[in-house]
Amino acid sequence: MSNEFDLIVIGGGPGGYVAAIRAAQLGMNVACVEMRGALGGTCLNVGCIPSKALLESSHHYEEAKEHFAGHGIKASVELDLPTMLSRKDKVVLDLTRGIEGLFKKNKVTYVKGKGVIQSAGVVVVDGKETLKTKKILIATGSDVAPLPGVAIDEKKIVSSTGALSLEKVPENMILVGGGIIGLELGSVWRRLGAKVTVVEFLDRIAPGMDGEAAKQFQRLLEKQGIIFKLGMKVTGADTRGTGVTLTLEPATPSPTLSPPGGGGSISADVVLVAIGRRPYTDGLGLEKVGVKLDDRKRVDVNDHFETSVKGIYAIGDVIRGPMLAHKAEDEGMAVAEIMAGQKGHVYYDGIPSVVYTWPEVAWVGKTEEELKSAGVEYKAGKFPFLANSRGRAVGETDGFVKILADSKTDRVLGVHILGPDAGTLIAEAALAMEFGASSEDIARTCHAHPTLNEAVKEAALAVLGRAIHI
Repeated sequence: MSNEFDLIVIGGGPGGYVAAIRAAQLGMNVACVEMRGALGGTCLNVGCIPSKALLESSHHYEEAKEHFAGHGIKASVELDLPTMLSRKDKVVLDLTRGIEGLFKKNKVTYVKGKGVIQSAGVVVVDGKETLKTKKILIATGSDVAPLPGVAIDEKKIVSSTGALSLEKVPENMILVGGGIIGLELGSVWRRLGAKVTVVEFLDRIAPGMDGEAAKQFQRLLEKQGIIFKLGMKVTGADTRGTGVTLTLEPATPSPTLSPPGGGGSISADVVLVAIGRRPYTDGLGLEKVGVKLDDRKRVDVNDHFETSVKGIYAIGDVIRGPMLAHKAEDEGMAVAEIMAGQKGHVYYDGIPSVVYTWPEVAWVGKTEEELKSAGVEYKAGKFPFLANSRGRAVGETDGFVKILADSKTDRVLGVHILGPDAGTLIAEAALAMEFGASSEDIARTCHAHPTLNEAVKEAALAVLGRAIHI
């Protein structure tokens, strides 16, 4: 193997491997250095993909156990957890091998080990192998954010990684954190039989989600059996005995609460700590070569993804913006094209977010809270799945589609979907926003009948008070 390259990508996750492949397509000699021993990063190995595999399997289990009878199907259901987990592992293995195949196809050199930047033109792998390069791309992703006083052992107190491989269904499970990761994994284990309680520091779940959607989402999760303790801070964990006991206190103490301070405790067999993620920037040699970090230890980049050191770039979870795999992928494509002299671009207002519970929640663009805070005048159109023909036919009537459009120009500013297959439906909205569409553009686009997508059209019609089916 040659040790000289046009580009070395440090990190083989969604941003890194996409950037490596795109750069190779554009004629560069590329190496990708990955220390995990498997490509795909957190997303593929211990994040998006295995969690979605378990979400799908657990959804089938709950449907067969609780809902098939309503369709005239009588079934006796038994959980085979080892098979469910092995299926998840096979999905991951097949996809990681698939990326290795893509590297071979595109002639990307795959280097296993930890890459450390020695200078703008040198990367050292595992302290012994020296690679020379014209450009370096930092795409190392993120790691689990720790919670002071609660040590993760991946047995009783687990991270999202440990929650993917529990050997048995816990009788009681506590989620510390009411964000996307915790709610998805909590849904998996609730469907399989665990009693799930969410402890959240804020007074609401799913920060960043439209407020109206978050409130109805919480009500639906409560209807499914999940218990929420909002506005509570975890101050410690006692792992003596067979389970875990967490000590709690109000995030905002009040003298009127009893006991004093409003504290208390809560116990469970397993505690999942899911309070967010932090950029993986330690141990890469960034300070030594002068790469600037911000106050959250993210790499500071300009509009072309270049750091404070010429020739060193960064994308994905290590830079500003949402920590989303598809955001990193788009940045990987863009930075490779910029390096090749093209005009790579990412439209950040068009990046969707999805919560893969059931029903799903998806959104793109601005929330009502953001528009109000910015003083933007807007109109909102909303349509419930209860009035959607396909929703009725498949028995999925919870939730709604909401479209926010500029009051003067009618340009779509945000779309929020709580309901069946919201993660798929949001693509239409993202495409519309990418092209600067108005709500009328969506409303005048013919949607097949009967489909869930018709709810998007009706919400667009509702913006101007023209909805037909409500």
